[in-house]
Amino acid sequence: MKTLYVGNLPWATTEDDLIKTFSPHVNVKSCRIITDRETGRSRGFGFVEVDDADVQKAISKLNGSVMAGREIIVNEAKPRQNKF
Repeated sequence: MKTLYVGNLPWATTEDDLIKTFSPHVNVKSCRIITDRETGRSRGFGFVEVDDADVQKAISKLNGSVMAGREIIVNEAKPRQNKF
């Protein structure tokens, strides 16, 4: 399983919206919208987990596509870097 980064999301995007956007193209294993710890508001990006074989298909079909008037960015997520 691989994780895709999805950026430039509309602020009102829900996890269900992400699933609806990705499901016609790939099998979504899970997804999450990243929120601000203090306010609980979306930070405008999230992650979608898909099968290894679906990564390039998802990127080619959805990178640059429009969700609620915003052009989203879809690419393979990079491993998280420790700050220390």
